[in-house]
Amino acid sequence: MARLEDVCKKATSNIAQKDLAEHNGDYPIYGASGFIKNVDFYQQESPYIAVVKDGAGIGRVMKLPAKSSVIGTMQYIIPNDAVDISYLAYAMEHMNLSKYFTGATIPHIYFKDYQKEELPLPSLDEQRKIAAVLDKVSDLIAKRRQQLDKLDEMVKSRFVEMFGDLADPDCKYMRYKLEEICISSDDIKCGPFGTQLNKNEYQEHGIAVWEIPQINSEFKILPTHFLTSEKAKQLDAYSLIPGDIAMSRKGNVGRCALFPKGFAPGIIHSDVLRIRVDNSRVNPCFLMYQLHFSKAVTHQIEMVSSGAVMAGINVTKLKQIYIHIPAFNLQQQFSAFVEQVEKTKTTISRSLEQLETLKKALMQEHFGEKIC
Repeated sequence: MARLEDVCKKATSNIAQKDLAEHNGDYPIYGASGFIKNVDFYQQESPYIAVVKDGAGIGRVMKLPAKSSVIGTMQYIIPNDAVDISYLAYAMEHMNLSKYFTGATIPHIYFKDYQKEELPLPSLDEQRKIAAVLDKVSDLIAKRRQQLDKLDEMVKSRFVEMFGDLADPDCKYMRYKLEEICISSDDIKCGPFGTQLNKNEYQEHGIAVWEIPQINSEFKILPTHFLTSEKAKQLDAYSLIPGDIAMSRKGNVGRCALFPKGFAPGIIHSDVLRIRVDNSRVNPCFLMYQLHFSKAVTHQIEMVSSGAVMAGINVTKLKQIYIHIPAFNLQQQFSAFVEQVEKTKTTISRSLEQLETLKKALMQEHFGEKIC
């Protein structure tokens, strides 16, 4: 075993992203989210590892190319001759460096805090063999993610191809307020507040409470809070059933997801809005994508979202949002297309999960059980 401090050294960057506007060239510069732009200078002559040391993504590890730089929220890690750079990057990824963060407002980590972390140090040849296997798995993971991104772009392109620019003042489709395409005035509903549902009423099993994390993941993340059947029955007015659209009411305002077929009904959280449309006139899949893709709609949501600290939207304002409704058969055609794409995405997602499980197993085999 060796310590990090035995196989690498740190270096710092004093580059601020706000100062890059006037710099254009051939050398990449990176931040916490990856590539920023090409500039006319670089700080590192050879390949290196970068660690996010401040703010969002803290502890994330990246292996970056020669003749490039990072901004000041990143830390350079320069390997020595005893370690293969790819092997070191995987070892550091496995260490979960984020556990060393300090600071409540802006979290940060320092090399001095994690330099004592240990890693196995076999021969360089063995390190390269291990890294090569992990590279193959990581490349496949990246390709699966790219495939999913391309399928999402395909859906967006199909939407525009079929319905055009719904923000165009000359749009040929009839315009309605959101409340006008629902059967009941209560079909657009905000989740129950504290007087109706207290956190101490949450259970470990039962009827699910659907919250913002589930919406953001398109219901791929499982719920963490549940209610008894009796409590859920009391809150039936706040139910979420297949075909309903769930919308984030706070933070990432306007983010939507369609509650999937086959899911058991649940209850929406107070930070969630439910939209239940008249299914004889409006296909909820079509509407959900309009809420995402139409600039006319997203602009309205931005305009009515209030809050000095955190943006938010209420039921009254959401009901007044204008949307466009094309012929029902066109909506159905678009929904059928999305359904086929979703089937492909499901297959790819399963492959991605298997690859991520494989990578985790290989990391544990070569670097030991992760301690969080």
